[in-house]
Amino acid sequence: MNRMWRSGFAALLVACAGSLLWSSAALATGRAECVSLPSKILARTVPYCVLLPPSYDAEKTRRYPILYLLHGLGDNEEMLVHSGGMNLVEDLWEQRELGEFLIVTPAGGASFYINSRDGKRRYEDFFLQEFMPGIEKRYRAQAGRGSRGIAGISMGGYGALHMAFRHPQLFAAVGAHSAALMEKMPNISAENSRQIGRLRVLGDAFGSPFDPAFWNQNDPEAIARTANLAGLKIYLDCGSEDDYGFDAGAAALDKLLTSRRIPHEFHLYPGGHNWSYFAEHLPALLKFHFHVFETAPVHPNLPH
Repeated sequence: MNRMWRSGFAALLVACAGSLLWSSAALATGRAECVSLPSKILARTVPYCVLLPPSYDAEKTRRYPILYLLHGLGDNEEMLVHSGGMNLVEDLWEQRELGEFLIVTPAGGASFYINSRDGKRRYEDFFLQEFMPGIEKRYRAQAGRGSRGIAGISMGGYGALHMAFRHPQLFAAVGAHSAALMEKMPNISAENSRQIGRLRVLGDAFGSPFDPAFWNQNDPEAIARTANLAGLKIYLDCGSEDDYGFDAGAAALDKLLTSRRIPHEFHLYPGGHNWSYFAEHLPALLKFHFHVFETAPVHPNLPH
């Protein structure tokens, strides 16, 4: 869903984020490291990128909060590096509009960041049992729930909400741009030629043939109906003209959370399902998470 918009993203950042600094001086305010982590669960290595804040290399004993930022369908772990998003984050750091924390973007393929219906691609197990512990051991992350957030766009927004709602004891905050939420699951059939592409994409995670019951079982809204979300800070936004109708799904989740009296922040902004929308609202999502990190109690001796 995202690759088609990437080429115009860098130019859009200028209009959306104000005065961006594209010079080598701006690049020196932080750096990206793109490597991989081996997984026994997935039986392969998984690429990821981490954005290290300006003080990371100089302050050798300092530990940082960490945000896991999940990419959308058709994108990869370099979602911020190749799109110009890294420049946006660095500009926020340089202008002191955003506090420092680690931003980690793992490759998720078409997994929706869940354990697949056929059991062959256990991405959720990998993420929780191998990826987070591996990252937080390799980099100087602060320990404990209060210093850990998860967020994403589109498929990544779905994954972030799914992960946080199923495991709220692990995260202080969750945020989603244009999450792949559907108010009502459409009838997907192989007999409908227009649905073949959607079937192929969803089949990696939700079964082939597509299993509606498995979709409903993993749907963040369904999980939120009964999950204990006390203490989890929640941020949602979506374009009011979302190309895939995810605005209706976001509104339905907002209604559910409101009915359960679960505090959350929800916005429907003008815009569609594209990188222009993402670029415009990414600063708000990042600032939301940093505010949570800033106000949450830190327990440095807690296990990860």
